[in-house]
Amino acid sequence: MGRALVLNGSYEPLGVVNARRALVLVLDEKADVLHHSGEQLRSQCLVVDVPSVIRLRYVVKVPYQRRVTLSRRAVLHRDGNRCQYCGKDADSIDHVVPRSRGGTHTWENVVAACRRCNLAKGSRLVSETTMVLRRPPVQPRQLSWLLITLDRIPEHWKPYLGEQLLSA
Repeated sequence: MGRALVLNGSYEPLGVVNARRALVLVLDEKADVLHHSGEQLRSQCLVVDVPSVIRLRYVVKVPYQRRVTLSRRAVLHRDGNRCQYCGKDADSIDHVVPRSRGGTHTWENVVAACRRCNLAKGSRLVSETTMVLRRPPVQPRQLSWLLITLDRIPEHWKPYLGEQLLSA
């Protein structure tokens, strides 16, 4: 079984759960199915269509805006798996202001880099080298957590994600 997109009562994307959890929410009458995956779950006396998109029957107050966790995979995804110094395939991350020089481990200070550029830069500042950043590092916005969590977004999820997904 796959995964299911969970929407708030107000149709705001809340997260992704496995299909079995989504089915439990529907059977407990806590959520309604908006789209089926096409799969079925069978038991001895019951056949149920597996949901792919569900909407909670109530509104859950979200006290914070979800942030994308800073990880190597997330940085590589944000930068398109390209070195931000030379444009080749990236396989590591680099701190723009090295941690040994007081740099922080934040989105605004980490970029994808190829091994060659990462070693060439070392613990120096970009201004102390001949290297140039292709674009300044920024924290991902809105639904980027969804893009990073999943390898691909199913087509039938996109109408529920709308413009938020395109601007992420």
